[in-house]
Amino acid sequence: MRHILLTFCALGFVASGSSASEHVATISLAVWPESATLNAGAAQRFSVTRADADGFAIDVTGKASFSSDHPDVATVESGGVIRAKSPGSASMTATVDGATVHMSVSVRPAPPDSLSFPNDIMPLLSRAGCNAGACHAKPAGQNGFKLSVFAYDPKSDYRAIVKDARGRRVFPAAPEESLLLRKPTLTVDHGGGLRLKKDSQPYQLIRRWIEQGMPYASKDDPTLAAIEVHPREGRYHKLATQPLLVLAKYSDGSTRDVTALADFVANEKEMARVDENGVVHVGDLPGEGVVIARYMGLVDVSRITVPADQTLPDSLYATLPVNNFIDSNVYDRLKRLGIAPSERCTDWEFIRRASLDAIGALPKPDEVKAFLNDPDPDRRAKLVDRLLQNPLYADHWANKWGDLLRPNPFRAGVKSVYTLDQWLRASFRQNKPFDQFVREILLARGSTHRDGPTVIFRDRREPADITTFISQVFLGVRLECARCHHHPNEKWSQDDFYQFAAFFGSLKRKGQGISAPISGEAEFIGFAPGTTGEVRHPVTGQVMRPRVLDGPVETIDPNRDPREALAAWISQPDNLFFARATVNRVWGELMGRGIVHPVDDFRASNPPTNPALLDALAKDFIQHGYDLKHLIRTIMTSHVYELSSIPNAYNVRDTRNFSRFYRRRPAAEVALDAVCDLTGTTENLQGLAPGSRAVQVWNNRLDSDFLDAFGRPNPSADPPCERDRDSSVVQALHLMNSTRLAGKIENPAGRATQLAKSTRTPQEIVTELYLSAYARYPTSSEMAIALSAYAAKDATRQTATEDLVWALINSAEFVFNH
Repeated sequence: MRHILLTFCALGFVASGSSASEHVATISLAVWPESATLNAGAAQRFSVTRADADGFAIDVTGKASFSSDHPDVATVESGGVIRAKSPGSASMTATVDGATVHMSVSVRPAPPDSLSFPNDIMPLLSRAGCNAGACHAKPAGQNGFKLSVFAYDPKSDYRAIVKDARGRRVFPAAPEESLLLRKPTLTVDHGGGLRLKKDSQPYQLIRRWIEQGMPYASKDDPTLAAIEVHPREGRYHKLATQPLLVLAKYSDGSTRDVTALADFVANEKEMARVDENGVVHVGDLPGEGVVIARYMGLVDVSRITVPADQTLPDSLYATLPVNNFIDSNVYDRLKRLGIAPSERCTDWEFIRRASLDAIGALPKPDEVKAFLNDPDPDRRAKLVDRLLQNPLYADHWANKWGDLLRPNPFRAGVKSVYTLDQWLRASFRQNKPFDQFVREILLARGSTHRDGPTVIFRDRREPADITTFISQVFLGVRLECARCHHHPNEKWSQDDFYQFAAFFGSLKRKGQGISAPISGEAEFIGFAPGTTGEVRHPVTGQVMRPRVLDGPVETIDPNRDPREALAAWISQPDNLFFARATVNRVWGELMGRGIVHPVDDFRASNPPTNPALLDALAKDFIQHGYDLKHLIRTIMTSHVYELSSIPNAYNVRDTRNFSRFYRRRPAAEVALDAVCDLTGTTENLQGLAPGSRAVQVWNNRLDSDFLDAFGRPNPSADPPCERDRDSSVVQALHLMNSTRLAGKIENPAGRATQLAKSTRTPQEIVTELYLSAYARYPTSSEMAIALSAYAAKDATRQTATEDLVWALINSAEFVFNH
């Protein structure tokens, strides 16, 4: 973007005898686009933006005056509209408050006066809403007239308009009498209401196309390659307005202003809204938002930043601790937003937080006391190292990935599910490099009763089903929409979906398949050399060749399993799909939400809150050999991870930029193990050895009211399963009234009974329980309240201790990780 630095002088009147003082403010003026290639007869807008001394963007297109050095080639009108006249080159000049900025224009000869259905007519129908899901793009169409969703299949739409129903929708001899025009103008009844006005340009364009004989396209017509929205990113004052400009870029290098035909959606309507003309109206709340621009199946976004009212000094951020690159990337973002991070959390908060996150278990009282008394300034980093070597690490993190990979045993079979679960846990015990972990899944061969990864392909039997699973879990891309039509909020098309599915077309199976509920026999998964499996496009019927996302079409040797090419691409250092998706998922587990959120929904219309941080994490992950423990340690040893969960005056509204630790409820299995650890009991879980921990559960169909209440995945749902981490009335009622929980507290071999029978004083008992539940010592007021239970009328050491354990379990401090 071309910038011109302007210096403004303001003369201030001073007392007699004093000289005038000159105040200098530096701003920048920019024009977009800097250049344009237009066909003669075309028109296009451009925008002029001024950035003030604080970096806030201000649209000044309406204030600018314009001129052209070759008006015979192109002229420019008020509002920044360029009109191409004849072939040649011209320079447009915009002047604002005495400053100028220039834009170059190249004009090419006008193409033949023949309209194109894909380039000229379909955008008009899309803008009118004809191919929306509530109108003619319904699965069965509307009143016998069906169009493809979001115009993903223009050839089919052309046939529906021009040829279906014996061509009754168009009438070239008298275009105005065509149903295609009479219906949307309400000349005849139309259930969709008024969609076109007779005096509008879209009406005249459709009329002219019908008059021309409804051509589809000529062989020389350019194809739409991309769209670009401007401004891509801006920093705005509260209550500001900013018109957006959307340009379509074509294969021949030409551009077209399609702002009037684009659809706009704001993802944070409280922070900013956008009208149908693409004008953004900023609200009065600070924060960040995204406006999505859609045109003919393509998507681009404009990011909006509204800083907080407070201006925080640079010195505040300069003095913050920087433990690693995570901290500097987060501080840069917070500084831009005017957000101050919370204070560092206490040692007792850290040991409890880190233990629950790393190994899914509460720290023991002796561990807490040793940590709180440790004078080593590096004690937190050393604690993280110890936790990552703890045997509980493997079960805790394998259980997380079990949610993503573990199939329904009623479909895949109990033994198969157990085989997969054991492979998962063994992989995490070995700290297997994650690229190797994924390659073993993609290239799975062998028996579903012996080779764990093969179970994934027993449950998903069609290439399309495998595609949605692999892309979402390991690439963070939800391709499911593109299975039926062009993705509404992304660039992925049906071609992209079925070309990816073609990697799994040659997958072979032998033996018994799905046989609910037991599936007693094994199935063998593999590849037979010399054979190929066909994956066909559901619309065109074309046999699809394998292609990775954003990659070239693969040429596969019939003697080579196509999955090998996919597995090789996964671990290429320049493939950031895989690395970004993995680090974002782990970050979300440790920090409460992803940098991209939801963690498996990467798309242009859902950008990361901190792109620099995401890229830095991905590159570090690759450089360290896809080592998950290294990734977890990097996050947990950052200063950002150890921030307090208590907000300050500057970050109380922040829920996405990690200026504080976001409190969250641990997973159901972790919560159950915490209850068992505090009560000194075990849970007898079906299918597990006595004394096993809940994080070792390998089958979500095992009975447990506690796990169901606290949100374990629905056993009938297809993975990847999303857990409900919200609190509920059911959970509160369970903790208050569960007879099983009461039995744990009253258990003769449990902690309450053993403490009551011991020689410890009530103060020592209270301290032990607080260290066990909260990893901290009780305050003086808490101690006084607890001791009053022992002094109450008719109370015994046993009943008082049981009541205290029950009260601690039913507290928010116990059921949340903060």
